[in-house]
Amino acid sequence: MLPYKSLIPVHRNTAITLHIQVCNSFITLITNGTLKPSDILPSSRTLAALIGVNRNTIKLAYEELISQGWAESIERKGVFVLSGLPALSKIKRAETDKNKVVKEAFSWDNNFENALPGENFQQAVLTIDDGFPDVRLAPVDLLMREYRSLSRKFYGKNFLKYGSSKGSEHLRFSISNYLSNTRGLVVSAEDVLITKGSQMGIYLASQLLIKPGDNIAVGLSNYCFADDTFKYSGANLLRIPIDSNGMDIDYLEESLKHKKIKAIYTIPHHHFPTTVTMSMERRLKLLKLAKMHHFAIIEDDYDFDFHYDNKPYLPLASIDHNHNVIYIGSISKTFAPALRIGFMTGPSKFIDASASLRQLIDKQGDTLLEEAFAVMFNNGEMERHFRKSLKIYRQRRNFFCQILQSSFSNRIEFSIPEGGLGIWANFDKKIDLLKMSEEASKRGLQIGNGNFYKNESFSINSLRMGFASLEENEMLKAFDILKSILG
Repeated sequence: MLPYKSLIPVHRNTAITLHIQVCNSFITLITNGTLKPSDILPSSRTLAALIGVNRNTIKLAYEELISQGWAESIERKGVFVLSGLPALSKIKRAETDKNKVVKEAFSWDNNFENALPGENFQQAVLTIDDGFPDVRLAPVDLLMREYRSLSRKFYGKNFLKYGSSKGSEHLRFSISNYLSNTRGLVVSAEDVLITKGSQMGIYLASQLLIKPGDNIAVGLSNYCFADDTFKYSGANLLRIPIDSNGMDIDYLEESLKHKKIKAIYTIPHHHFPTTVTMSMERRLKLLKLAKMHHFAIIEDDYDFDFHYDNKPYLPLASIDHNHNVIYIGSISKTFAPALRIGFMTGPSKFIDASASLRQLIDKQGDTLLEEAFAVMFNNGEMERHFRKSLKIYRQRRNFFCQILQSSFSNRIEFSIPEGGLGIWANFDKKIDLLKMSEEASKRGLQIGNGNFYKNESFSINSLRMGFASLEENEMLKAFDILKSILG
């Protein structure tokens, strides 16, 4: 007889009843090949004594096994594993040799073997990120108050049902008004799609626009996850240089004489990662080229709301009269990254198609959360949050840059950004960013190693350094650690 005493453990301090525990243990023994079809199970009296439970518990377990089709009772003989079950091979113990190549159970196309994993910033560690908002400033309590309030109201229960794949109608109206008031972008609520952050918008746009072999123009330096999204769609990336005036549109114009492109992805406002802003002259020329060559412009405007020294340029979408621009924005980047709310606007039929595609990967967003955000926009809380944050982030930017100028001027070169939540820091070539990052981690500081910003055409000793999520005392601690490492 099998050593049932060790094979069938019972735990009395769980919500799962004892007879279900016993039943589940037998199912495991059958499915892992330890028990074969037609094997006899021990009598209820014997098993009860072995594992220390009441005999009725075992009887109930056997009845459950029989009702689920795992076992059968044969009169005067006992309970047996169902004879009609297919015989299963006994599972071998897992290999412990990590270097041994294990054959997978099934095959699939892995296009992400070399993809960089997303960093986990949820641990309570002193961090210089690459430019995130300070979640401590976000009025989350007010948002949750509206969330709870809506859930208690009789009409709020409707928001728990399936809704439009475009997102909450109220939030789409709020976003429509918000875009009109802040960017001069007049767009109907029907032409707004609420997304799970800007990344979903980039993915949807790429899937609809790009076929394998199509060319898409992107920055020489660019947002890594956008690059990966386009590659996944089968696109060839045409790299366009970035200088102090943003993407070089003259270079793009010359490239268009030799190559046809399906789309261009650009971050004209606070380019990622370099933080530069595209000049108005280049913006107008880009729109002219899009009209002439019939390509789409994917405009990623992830942090328009944070501009410190003067008013920001209007987005391309606001001055596009030929409907070439797909405009993508994010509330996550201005409120809290984990609250995945973004938006996308564009030609009506394109937004309709995007909503249809969105249904295949995510039927809809969190309608109740979207409704709560709509209330926050409508009662002015979001505007108050932006104003408060803008003032604090400007002070933090100035303090952060003062420290860099006074303590690291011989090691780090940078320009003070006009807006955004981080600076583009060019480190002395003698500094190994990978070793610096590893040493900082040992000393309690999380900071990147620069690999996130590199691609097949762009590899310099630089790093985005975010200031917005750090209070001044935290900056001092972080820079003390960095200074001790760099010397």
